[in-house]
Amino acid sequence: MSNATTTESSDGRYGDLYWIDEYTPITETDDELRAYVDGAEAPVLLAALAATLRDTSILEPGLTPPLRPMGAYLELHGGMSDEQLARARELAFEALKRVRDEGIRSVEQLPAELADEILHWFTDGRTDDEGYAGQLKHEFDLAPDKNGAADWSFDELAKGREFEVLIVGAGISGIAAAWRLQEAGVPFTWIEGSHRVGGTWWKNHYPGVRLDTPTYGYSFSFAQRTDWPHQFATGGEVLEYLEDVFDLAGWKHDDVEFETHLLRAEFDEERGVWRATTRAKDGTETTRDFNAIITGVGQLDHPFIPEWPGQETFKGAQMHSAQWDHSVDLKGKRVAVIGTGASAYQIVPALVDDVAEMIVFQRSAPWMLPAPTYHERMSEAAEWLHSKVPHYGHLFRLWVTAGGIDGRIHIAQAEEGWEGAPQSVSRANEEFRQEIIKRYEQQYEGRPDLLEVAIPHYPPSAKRMLRDNGVWAAALRDPRTRVITTGLEGFEEDALITGDGERIEVDAVIYATGFRPSDYLDPIEIVGRGGVEIHDYWGGDAKGFAGITVPGFPNLFMLLGPNTGGVVAGGLHFMIERAAEYAVKAIKELLVRDAKALDLTQEALDRHIAWVDGENYRMTWGQPYVRTWYKNRFNRVSQVWPFRTSEYWRITERVDADDYEFLA
Repeated sequence: MSNATTTESSDGRYGDLYWIDEYTPITETDDELRAYVDGAEAPVLLAALAATLRDTSILEPGLTPPLRPMGAYLELHGGMSDEQLARARELAFEALKRVRDEGIRSVEQLPAELADEILHWFTDGRTDDEGYAGQLKHEFDLAPDKNGAADWSFDELAKGREFEVLIVGAGISGIAAAWRLQEAGVPFTWIEGSHRVGGTWWKNHYPGVRLDTPTYGYSFSFAQRTDWPHQFATGGEVLEYLEDVFDLAGWKHDDVEFETHLLRAEFDEERGVWRATTRAKDGTETTRDFNAIITGVGQLDHPFIPEWPGQETFKGAQMHSAQWDHSVDLKGKRVAVIGTGASAYQIVPALVDDVAEMIVFQRSAPWMLPAPTYHERMSEAAEWLHSKVPHYGHLFRLWVTAGGIDGRIHIAQAEEGWEGAPQSVSRANEEFRQEIIKRYEQQYEGRPDLLEVAIPHYPPSAKRMLRDNGVWAAALRDPRTRVITTGLEGFEEDALITGDGERIEVDAVIYATGFRPSDYLDPIEIVGRGGVEIHDYWGGDAKGFAGITVPGFPNLFMLLGPNTGGVVAGGLHFMIERAAEYAVKAIKELLVRDAKALDLTQEALDRHIAWVDGENYRMTWGQPYVRTWYKNRFNRVSQVWPFRTSEYWRITERVDADDYEFLA
């Protein structure tokens, strides 16, 4: 086999490439310390100080944050009462003075009992649940039983056996796969279709692009950056982070075959290997053998541009949000944006001040979560705490992670017999809906025409909810903006024709029309056992156990595969990492059993899909009247993981041999 990467792991202590050995000394006065304490998230600061001082007496039982189910607005400090908050701040202030006066600047991993005690207090006892505790310990640097990294060595188990993995993609998934394989010492070859790492974050560079999830919830467990500039990172900051992780992991540009595409992979049943054909930048095609393939091609990799009559005759600029052409000058132009989803709500506010006219074509309005600090930098207090209080940043990240385990699942669960459909699916969902509508009424005061089109006619959480700091409403209220809800019928050379026949002259069209997520692994041709091609096997309905393995396709592992996306709960990096870790565990099983390959049974997949489908049908996005890209052409929800994320930790914690056929 070929140029396999077997680079030694970089010295990321305790499984974290961003581990900080020594923090900046605290030299501030008491008054200054009080100000920083007041600017902290109180439960996070108390937990960090308890870890730093190895003193849990400050974690008083009466101060346990209540962590009530999330509504439209996040509760600061986990919902602590004023009395709790005052007491917590006083304890934190005294503890912080101790850290300063004793000159404490670092923390090693904690004794297991102490780590468990902190987590139990931090989560109001939720770590009594094995999956909940398991997920948090997957992310908790200070826990001695932090999980995720392989507990075995390839050289010890392989005993001279040749084994090589092909990783496809160098975005978030590819990086996670490479890191976990590298930790175990498993040789791999790594290919990427573009010229650089970053995946979706180098492809999407349209104006205004940034996270719509809090920055601290958007990083690897093995690379916990704590000095983020913005509360919701810009696209450029995320890309910079991924490039930094690549460097810190010890990889070089030559470790990845860039501008190389996987064209075809065919499983050789007799030899138990995949024959993979790749094409390099110069057109050269090469066929190589691999024992396993890990795909990290993403869910949103194929831009979707609908077709309309006359589209090819339009003489102005046309571009998809994921194919942005920065050479096109839109200043002073009449610009049409088709779509009002996750890309459009960033693009429209970013452009509206520069264009002559902004025409927004809306099929359905988005629900938006209040996020008043969406464009703001980290506060001065946050920056100070992250740099000077040992592991405040790591525990803040863990705080965000803990909140995402349950997220807002409770508002997405449909109540049987609920009479408020299709606007809502339960009492909790309706109450949440009314909270958001009140905000909309304030934002569109005096503009009943816009309020009417701004309120969606489907339940909150049925589609991805966006983040709102008021700029979307301001952009729609701008005198240069029109919102068209009658549809788009066709194009002319210099105009668009609306559904009611109006002709609107425009200079440029931006397609914020999303992607084709159901075309999973397209256009790669993957031929498994019996000569069956994977897309023929799926028939347009992609399925996998935990989104990872597929019957008839041995040793093929998908990251961020079918039914692994989050809507109201979750963490992208966590789901990806767990899939990569499952693949590494499967490879261990092969080596221990001296088997060539393992193949998921159809029975195991059917059982898993019945479980997932059953829950998805109970959720807002699974209701028959909801139209969403989460569903495929068979009206099955093929994109979403409907459970709390701790359930994903549970089902990926071990490879159940009974679910697989091992090929000798």
